[in-house]
Amino acid sequence: MKFNEEQEAFRDSVRRLVQRHVAPIAAEIDETDRFPAELVKVFGEMGLMQLLVPEQYGGPGGDLTMMCIAREEISRVSPACATLAGLNTMFAMPLLHFGSAAQHQRFLSPLAREGVVTATAISEPQAGSDVSAIATRAVRRGDSYVLNGRKQWCSYGCEAEFIMLYARTSDEPGAAGISAFVIEPRRMPGVTFGRHERKMGFRGAPNTPIFLDDVQVPLENLVGEEGKGFRASMRALDMNRPTIGAQCVGLAQGALDAALAYSRERKQFKRSIADFQGIQFMLADMAIQIEAARCLVYECAQAADTGDWKRLNYCASIAKCFASDMAMKVTTDAVQIFGGYGYTRDYPVERWMRDAKLTQIFEGTNQIQRAVIARELLQN
Repeated sequence: MKFNEEQEAFRDSVRRLVQRHVAPIAAEIDETDRFPAELVKVFGEMGLMQLLVPEQYGGPGGDLTMMCIAREEISRVSPACATLAGLNTMFAMPLLHFGSAAQHQRFLSPLAREGVVTATAISEPQAGSDVSAIATRAVRRGDSYVLNGRKQWCSYGCEAEFIMLYARTSDEPGAAGISAFVIEPRRMPGVTFGRHERKMGFRGAPNTPIFLDDVQVPLENLVGEEGKGFRASMRALDMNRPTIGAQCVGLAQGALDAALAYSRERKQFKRSIADFQGIQFMLADMAIQIEAARCLVYECAQAADTGDWKRLNYCASIAKCFASDMAMKVTTDAVQIFGGYGYTRDYPVERWMRDAKLTQIFEGTNQIQRAVIARELLQN
């Protein structure tokens, strides 16, 4: 992938940050499942968490290509820590596209500060792939809404200052009755969190259920019009899915780099295993798939950066689906190249394989991505 001079400089600065702050703690974060609060400050100082917040609100004013670069580089060491880069995008996008000028000033300006954590709450126990099945209710009472319900799989919600939460405001079927609200969990009574999910991978990136018990949300925290929240969530997901693809490219590249180094060092039958054609073909296939996924991801990012929203919807599903399937295969092959040692925690390839599995599930399962792609094909 060919980057311009500014993008190359940005990539190099992220790479230096990763080696200094992320690489030394990556294994420990996975082992302990500890939220790396220290990285919030580090990433915030560099503008990574708030990367897409426009300059007029004090943010860096970056684009999706820069966000993908950041996530790819960090994921070479830790895909879980990479989720902190651009974390505030899923919160900021609905505000930017559907929020009022007052909401822009009130919520986007604080994001430009260093170290503000936000979250997005869409999924529920019975509403995962089917977002339109959301059951959490928001009832208008005077100058506020009262929210009741439960959210599931909320990433970083327990650490967040602001949460973009989606709830049903009418009995209209499907997505028509869903609205978006800004929740401030530290200031709003009735918001509680369950225990952290005990995950196979992406450890250190907490996922917790949210319980809403008569939570009063001011009218001014409604984002856009009533019943337009589903559209807001879909735009945010379209913007975020390419960055999942970038994470997949990064973690796969990390696995390939490790497998290359190990294959040169490991001796069997008095030769490096890299001398055997069976290993060489595995390495070649890994490189082919990574490069193909990288091209898809940045083609998709370019569509977003040029405002080609129709193409973005289609490309986002392709990039996320292909890259995550690729990451699962590449990391599995990396474990195979390491042999028995690859199955131990002494080497990072088993961690990357566990991380890769989640990328095929979150931000829309790959089955859903294929359904989106097929729908686009059949409509044309």
